[in-house]
Amino acid sequence: MSKQQKSKVMQSDIVELYRNALRQGIEISQVEKKINLHLQRMSVSENIETQEDEIRENVQKRKLPKIIRVGAMILPIFFLSIGFYLVGSAVIPIIGSYIVVAKDVQTTTLTSPIPQEEVMDVTPLVITQNDSYTKSNRELKIVNEELDYTNLSNWFSSAALPEVGLPELDYDIKEYSIDIPKINIANASVVVGGTDLNKSLIAFQGTALPGNPGSPVIFGHSVLRQFYNPNEKNPRRYNSIFSTIMTLTTGDKIFVTSGGVKYTYVVTLKKEVKPEDVYILTQKYDSKQLKLVTCTPEGTYLRRGVVTAQLVENTEE
Repeated sequence: MSKQQKSKVMQSDIVELYRNALRQGIEISQVEKKINLHLQRMSVSENIETQEDEIRENVQKRKLPKIIRVGAMILPIFFLSIGFYLVGSAVIPIIGSYIVVAKDVQTTTLTSPIPQEEVMDVTPLVITQNDSYTKSNRELKIVNEELDYTNLSNWFSSAALPEVGLPELDYDIKEYSIDIPKINIANASVVVGGTDLNKSLIAFQGTALPGNPGSPVIFGHSVLRQFYNPNEKNPRRYNSIFSTIMTLTTGDKIFVTSGGVKYTYVVTLKKEVKPEDVYILTQKYDSKQLKLVTCTPEGTYLRRGVVTAQLVENTEE
């Protein structure tokens, strides 16, 4: 019998007791004593039933193997922990990029009558674009497939990579190395041109070579920070190699070794841009800089993080 049913029975019994008392001329105090006695009996009965239910439940639990009982307690906690970990590992880097990294990332945008992502079109000396690129950049295309961002050609909104630099430049160096002690990157290979970020870092074709006027623009892949492993023995190091470049701060050193010369660059600026902002490839030949580019926040493709460094020293090896 449920508590609600018992309550209804008890109320009807009380009403009936009072009616009988009134008919028989019994004093109300005697009726109340009987009611209190009845309530005490009801309370004792409920306590006994509750205890018997607990005993039966414990007996049933003891019949189950211990491993099942322990598992029934641990598994829900285990799966909840995994769920919180997975959600946290995806959300925390994004939140962290706004709280920790974004505070010293340059986000100021200058007002201009020309959209910043199209600035390349008016600087033909340092950047050229063909007609097919410009047209395709203005056409809306719906692609029903997931882009592979280990392929550099998917980093820009157009189907073809923009052409950068002067056509007559001859690149005799096809590969060099980079070291960033602050984030444990050592002897990382940088290939000039190409698109496969699984195998190396990529220096965008047409941007300057190390030590020359202009700035090499080096692209690298990023993943969630807990998977960051730039160790040389890691065969998949290039999948995560640039995950933490946005933690670099002003004054941090970057070493580039090319053609037997070691160039020392010092970080001067960090900023984030939109994926279509190809102006980051612009070459300024009145200075010698270096640009590192990756997707931000780490593990996402929402924006592009750019670290700019200035050449301060070069030494023969």
